[in-house]
Amino acid sequence: MNDPAMARATPARLRQKQDQDQEQDQERERRRRPHGPRRRARAAVLARAVLIATGLVTVYYVLPLDGRSTTGTSALLAGGLLLCLVVFWWEVRAIAYSPYPRLKAVEALAATLVLFLLLFAGTYYLLEHSAPGSFSEPLTKTDSLYFTLTTFTTVGYGDIAARSQTGRVLTMVQMAGGLLLVGVAARILAGAVQAGLRRRGREPSDDLTPRPED
Repeated sequence: MNDPAMARATPARLRQKQDQDQEQDQERERRRRPHGPRRRARAAVLARAVLIATGLVTVYYVLPLDGRSTTGTSALLAGGLLLCLVVFWWEVRAIAYSPYPRLKAVEALAATLVLFLLLFAGTYYLLEHSAPGSFSEPLTKTDSLYFTLTTFTTVGYGDIAARSQTGRVLTMVQMAGGLLLVGVAARILAGAVQAGLRRRGREPSDDLTPRPED
């Protein structure tokens, strides 16, 4: 004799099993999708990051940085730092709406970092030419960029050093800014990435990690 309760429960279990099978089929189909769009997006982001860095470095070398007063140099630095903040916040907003938030964050970090370094390199160059003797040796644009990179990476070879009070203050500002860029800015970018992924309802690894083939 059949149990009515079991008879009613059997269709429910069948429907649940069918739903599970359908979800598994959809997941397998999603994994089988070609990775072309993601690969193209990664290549595009890498190309844009290289172009941005190359363009900014080119502008740094081509731009005629005439001698300015110390006050003018400080004003230029303040304006440049403000520009860095504007570019950074614009990139953060773009990350949240990007189809590939993680890739957009890589591009944003590259643009912000290069702009930050070149800003200080140009400031050191102007300072040395407006107030000779601010550093241990006369600076060319390459020397200024070299000093900026060694300061940012905390290598500090010691062959070039700031001698004037203004030069040392600017160097300390760069050190503090570098720490903020590495720490606080990186966390803000990570938060923007998570917000972008939640907005699109995707897993955190969707735009960087290739999906396995069945």
